[in-house]
Amino acid sequence: MASEPGPLVGLHRLEFDTSEGYAAVLTLDLHPIFRNTRAVDLALREIVFRAAATGEDVVEIIPGKGSGQLKRRVLAFLNQPPIRKLYVRVESDASNTGRVLVHFK
Repeated sequence: MASEPGPLVGLHRLEFDTSEGYAAVLTLDLHPIFRNTRAVDLALREIVFRAAATGEDVVEIIPGKGSGQLKRRVLAFLNQPPIRKLYVRVESDASNTGRVLVHFK
């Protein structure tokens, strides 16, 4: 029996010049795991703590457009007091509603 892939199967790291104001972005695409609520929670927790511990500038979370239920869940997770202490601000991309940017110190 094949084991299920780890929660961060959709994790990518992008590095580019500072034309947008930041040099490194961790990206978490939730499309591969959106049906597994436990995997989504674990992936969100892992990427936020990893970014805070390693000093990342921005984490890009891609819940997708769909009905917006997964995006609301991501925003509710980020709004929890212990998680909120780890980042500076959250923004929903105006040009792409299926993307959430989390800015760290």
